[in-house]
Amino acid sequence: MRHIPLPRPRRWVLAALTASALLATGCGASTGDAGSGPPPPGANAELHAALPDPIRESGVIRFAGDSHPPYRTVGADGSMTGIDADFQAALGTVLGVRTETSVVDSLPAALQGMLANRYDAFNGPVKVTAERERQFDTVTWMTTRTSYVVPADAPTPIGSTDDLCGRRVAVVSASVVEEQLRQLSAYCANSGRGAVEPIGLADTNATLLAAQSGRAEAAGMTQAAAIDVTAQQQGSYTYVTQTEEQGATADKLALYMPKTGELGPVMQQAFEELFRNGTYDQIMQKWGLSDVRVPAPQLNAGTPA
Repeated sequence: MRHIPLPRPRRWVLAALTASALLATGCGASTGDAGSGPPPPGANAELHAALPDPIRESGVIRFAGDSHPPYRTVGADGSMTGIDADFQAALGTVLGVRTETSVVDSLPAALQGMLANRYDAFNGPVKVTAERERQFDTVTWMTTRTSYVVPADAPTPIGSTDDLCGRRVAVVSASVVEEQLRQLSAYCANSGRGAVEPIGLADTNATLLAAQSGRAEAAGMTQAAAIDVTAQQQGSYTYVTQTEEQGATADKLALYMPKTGELGPVMQQAFEELFRNGTYDQIMQKWGLSDVRVPAPQLNAGTPA
């Protein structure tokens, strides 16, 4: 691997975080005085040395994370499982640091929290856009389309996304799915079948509750999340997937980090290591997401070269 120059020291220092606000999701070894000693066993020494000084010296990368199965599922005891937990643990091992997650209630809270230096990273799922990349570095590690989960016993059958025209659909506010739903609604309106009525909510669980209660006819979410919901609750839900004719795109989803923190290029190369050693494929296969994998991670894929 090529040599990576040490990033410029950041002017900020890590704020003290209460234990009750953090969920430990990584399995990286404790680094102690990480700034002066060798990296823990199993870590990539060059990448560990290239970490921003505050992260290397504390031995911790602070993630924000909302409840968003299968990416993150927060248990009643505060434990966290899911794709995100698995990738954070793997990245922590490569980089020789621990990872900790603070639970937030929305995407805006995660983005603003990173800009306020409360968190170092957020693993989405967040769509890559050139506008957001003005403030954040992104590492694309998966792609997805938008799907709509429907209760199996719904009084009005939803056999395709065309059947959502003129109906109510619950989505997570400010998410990639909300943007895709606008495209579906425009398609419906242009075809004379009535626009979709969006219901913006805080998280995926809230959208499912809306669909179950009849407040909405469907819950919009990423294809990966729809696969997980229908697999975990077999017989309870079905789902339909938005087509390109309806404005759907295969969106690039990424890990986000503030540019000021200078973590992005190091995290990109840590992801490259997970691709090389097979860990990426193992995690994607574990969660049934092989069809939304990418051939290689991309740094700032939304910004024109």
